[in-house]
Amino acid sequence: MIALDLITEDIPPLKHTDTGEVALRWMEEFKVNHLAVLKGENFVGLVSEDDLLDKNDLSKTLDTLFDHLPRPYVLGDRHIYEVLGLASNDHLTLVPVLDEKEHFLGSINIVHLIQRIADTGSIKEAGGIIILEMNETDYSLAHIAQIIESENARILSTFITSPVNTKKLQLTLKINRIDLGRIIRALERYDYSIKASFQRNSHHEDLQDRYDELMKYLNI
Repeated sequence: MIALDLITEDIPPLKHTDTGEVALRWMEEFKVNHLAVLKGENFVGLVSEDDLLDKNDLSKTLDTLFDHLPRPYVLGDRHIYEVLGLASNDHLTLVPVLDEKEHFLGSINIVHLIQRIADTGSIKEAGGIIILEMNETDYSLAHIAQIIESENARILSTFITSPVNTKKLQLTLKINRIDLGRIIRALERYDYSIKASFQRNSHHEDLQDRYDELMKYLNI
């Protein structure tokens, strides 16, 4: 997915002649802490709720309240990862999207973006999750995938994090199996460290079945 495909149509930009009061009212209405500000078709910058609350007289226009505004944005052809990276680095609730001439194309609501990600791909597919911890030099997704596939399973998605002040990394794997016991044992045979796992095994399902039968009996 690219930025142009992720634009939220229902959040309009502010004009530079709008007042601070209007900006705060729109932020409350659209449940965001940032809004794009335009002068004509050109992107002036991004105004935040915190910046507005620092001002004494919000009846003034935005171009009077601010000599300049920060200008974080992504181009329309940028990948979703760049959108998420910018939002994370600058703590944004809204990411403006511009064309190559810096004309405003729209904004991406980060909450809506996260919801869209959650509704697509492997997140909704049934499966278990394993988190491995390893040294950076030991990371080989090809080898890990080979081990998992040898147990007649496959990786649906991966996610890597690097804890601060360490050369270790944590690899999160979403796997298309609910019972992860055999896969975990196979990884451990190759000396992979299992940091955590999230699964429903056959023992859990058996207990659930027995509980359901007991409830049915008690309701008779």
